[in-house]
Amino acid sequence: QAMVDRLSNLIGIFQKPELDFSQNRAEHDDILGDAYEYLMRHFATESGKSKGQFYTPSEVSRVIARVIGISPANTRAATTAYDPTCGSGSLLLKVAAQAGKHITLEGQEKDVSTAGLARMNMILHDFPTASILSGNTLAAPKFKDGESLRTYDYVVANPPFSDKTWSTGLTPSNDPWQRFAWGEPPTRQGDYAYLLHIIRSLKHSGKGACILPHGVLFRGNAEAVIRQQLVRSGILKGIIGLPANLFFGTGIPACILVLDKENATARKGVFMIDASKGYLKDGNKNRLREQDIHRIVDTFARQADTPRYARMVPFDEIADAKNDFNLNLPRYIDSSEPEDLQDIDGHLRGGIPERDLDALGDYWQVLPGVRAALFESLRPGYARLKLPLPEVKPAIFGHAEFTAFNQSATRRFADWRAAVTPQLSGFDKDGHPKALIETIAEALLASFKEVPLLDAYDIYQHLMDYWAETMQDDAYLIAADGWVARTSRIVDSDKKGKTRDKGWACDLIPKPYLVARYFASEQAAIEAKEAELEAAIASLGELEEEHGGEDAAFSGFDSISTAAVKERIREVAQDPDAAEELWVLRQWLAINESIAALKKKVRECETALDRLAYAKYPTLSEAEIKTLVVDDKWMARLSASVQGELDRVSQTLTGRIRELAERYATPLPELTEEVARLAARVEEHLKQMGASWK
Repeated sequence: QAMVDRLSNLIGIFQKPELDFSQNRAEHDDILGDAYEYLMRHFATESGKSKGQFYTPSEVSRVIARVIGISPANTRAATTAYDPTCGSGSLLLKVAAQAGKHITLEGQEKDVSTAGLARMNMILHDFPTASILSGNTLAAPKFKDGESLRTYDYVVANPPFSDKTWSTGLTPSNDPWQRFAWGEPPTRQGDYAYLLHIIRSLKHSGKGACILPHGVLFRGNAEAVIRQQLVRSGILKGIIGLPANLFFGTGIPACILVLDKENATARKGVFMIDASKGYLKDGNKNRLREQDIHRIVDTFARQADTPRYARMVPFDEIADAKNDFNLNLPRYIDSSEPEDLQDIDGHLRGGIPERDLDALGDYWQVLPGVRAALFESLRPGYARLKLPLPEVKPAIFGHAEFTAFNQSATRRFADWRAAVTPQLSGFDKDGHPKALIETIAEALLASFKEVPLLDAYDIYQHLMDYWAETMQDDAYLIAADGWVARTSRIVDSDKKGKTRDKGWACDLIPKPYLVARYFASEQAAIEAKEAELEAAIASLGELEEEHGGEDAAFSGFDSISTAAVKERIREVAQDPDAAEELWVLRQWLAINESIAALKKKVRECETALDRLAYAKYPTLSEAEIKTLVVDDKWMARLSASVQGELDRVSQTLTGRIRELAERYATPLPELTEEVARLAARVEEHLKQMGASWK
């Protein structure tokens, strides 16, 4: 209860006038609900094993909501969704968001305080009619129609992993709701108990998904019996293996079992995805990236085989004697990277094995002439570089085929840019930022889907990262205020409450973008003065270093300062033997004075430029603001990201060629001869020294 009260008080903070979200809320964009979920996520992050299990990471929730197939096209007000272990309710809410309209939401949660979190979450996400009840789902399910379990169109769940007390208050052999007809789960592992409850809660055409530990795919005994029945029923539509350490409270890897009763009898196999390699390290946990989510969902929707990632596994293969209904993903999908084998003959006789070059076939399909330009045959099965290693990268970059590939990919980006710029420029006050990013991101992904050597999902991730970093804030500013470039003072407060004006800023158009377009010559003048300043500082440092040794001009200084140098000049001004020292000291003063003058000039120029820029903002037209934001800010950054991916293609190819060339550069006989030659030299030196070593 204390946790619920504490979070409720925090929500109260957001209701203060200075934090009024009403000006920033666009339709379909639930700022307050998202803020509440943000707090719950961080509570889960900090709580560790004891409390973190109430929250399902939003990225996993989004995957589940999309793979079960719910959408605005197949939902209506009477559509029902249920979570028997709803925790904070985030999984149910993601299903509702994917539905695109208000549907009936029902959930049960064993922990009373966590159920309170879920109710608050529903209200803040504009689902006040959602029914969240407290209680033990397995022993005392709350949602019933008469004496039968209520059934739903969609059921999703993230139950406690391997619950050791699942049967408390329940007699599985005499279950009034007949959930365990396929077999009773082990007493100390309740994973299948929750799965069987979900299956029983699905309508005859219902669809569902459940997050369970990987062990459910291969553990034996009672679970093996249930697993066999599950596969034979055809209800198991797919398995998605997730990265380890995604969930709060546990680091073990988990999987999503996707269920579908519709057409179960006609199903011929189970679609499996091994998504365990795609994630981002985030503190002490892992997180799915936007590209990982999209790749999983796209692959599952297509149900198409993808090497080392996904395949449709026929029931016959699962049921054969070798597998015996073991669903462990590595049995069916080899997601390991190909082994980099050492070639003995290459080491003995030199030469790069042709099979290693053939393994770069994806590159040679696009750049066949590059291979011919870089390599020549040494002997059957082996090749050698035609060029010295330092010339390989320039040769690739300068080759006509790579130039054509680069231009083709650049045109794809240019076409996408031309297509979405009207949408970006047309986005205005009261627009929907989430709808905007979905539209332009899907268009970018589609633009690069067929481009060889580039991973379209990597390009997509660049956009989504930049959206999270910058574009999203810009879009919400525009949705709230329109295309207005407002400046604001930066006021800092110390611990005593005293304020200090630290200048100004413009969130939508930061000063560097305005300066680059309208005051480039002034900025260039500042940079020229800064270059002079850096040169003067370097010259001063060189002078001090050159004359800082023993008996040199600066040897007697504890610290070199203007006052100390002037004092020393007065001391030796009349000494005829100190002419060189005087020259050095006066040179130091001259350079130091020029540094001071340059610093002053730079400050004056920066102040003048600052005033020019500050005065320019109010004069900007809407068209100018759009050009600065869309072209100079957004598109320039994204264009650089795409170019970075193109550069990576050449760098990856160059790196592999360098690795192979260096690996087989010196054959064993040459190494042996070199060792013998060096040994003879050492022996000769030892003889000359009169040393005895035998």
